[in-house]
Amino acid sequence: MPDPDPTGPSAARATGCAIWWARPIDPAGRSDLVGLLDEHERTRLRAFRKPDDAGRYLAAHALTRLVLGERTATHPAGVRFDRRCRCGAQHGKPRLDEPGAPEFSFTHSGDLVGLAVADVAVGLDAEHHRTLSDVASMAEHVSSPAERLRPAPATTEEFLRVWTRKEALLKVTGEGLSRPMDSITLSPPGTPAAVLGWAGDDAPAGPFWLVDLTPRLRHPAAVAGLGAVAPPVTEHDGDAVLRARRPHG
Repeated sequence: MPDPDPTGPSAARATGCAIWWARPIDPAGRSDLVGLLDEHERTRLRAFRKPDDAGRYLAAHALTRLVLGERTATHPAGVRFDRRCRCGAQHGKPRLDEPGAPEFSFTHSGDLVGLAVADVAVGLDAEHHRTLSDVASMAEHVSSPAERLRPAPATTEEFLRVWTRKEALLKVTGEGLSRPMDSITLSPPGTPAAVLGWAGDDAPAGPFWLVDLTPRLRHPAAVAGLGAVAPPVTEHDGDAVLRARRPHG
């Protein structure tokens, strides 16, 4: 249930796993939010050719700065990110550039943007329901050997639910799709979301928790994190956070 005070300190500093959901924002109408971004983010924002992509990017990154700024008592424009990946380049999963900082993950798809913040490594994924031409072959591609022995997802909704669970887990490790989804075995459909196995000698050390979400109609989502038991997961109004930043007058 959304927090009654979604823009206040109680939401940004909540324990457990807090999630904010918002809609894309046209950069042309929110120069105040564009001004919060660093040079890396502004360069990325200018590179988008499609307005929808730019709107999702701005909302996700501005929301991240506003929430993390509240959480760390830092001006949003002063929040510093380390984007180094394992190769040393600055294109990896962003993290806060300070010891003991909260962990976070953001996602955007369709007309939805999401941000998850927790005290442990966390991953958030949401997908916009759209027509998929061959659900069976896509499900085969992402299913582990054990999952292929079960009935395959029969609908787009079922497939996207599996996808969001696995994508959220891969975001926890920071590897994204560089590690194949078919290395993960999940609990069967109709049972609580859980990780049953992760194949490979270099499999990430667990355990991992996993929670299904449905923030908006036709937007299945999932959040995952490091630990044996999921912490309390709360959902908040990210649109209110972004509106509250708008200058008055």
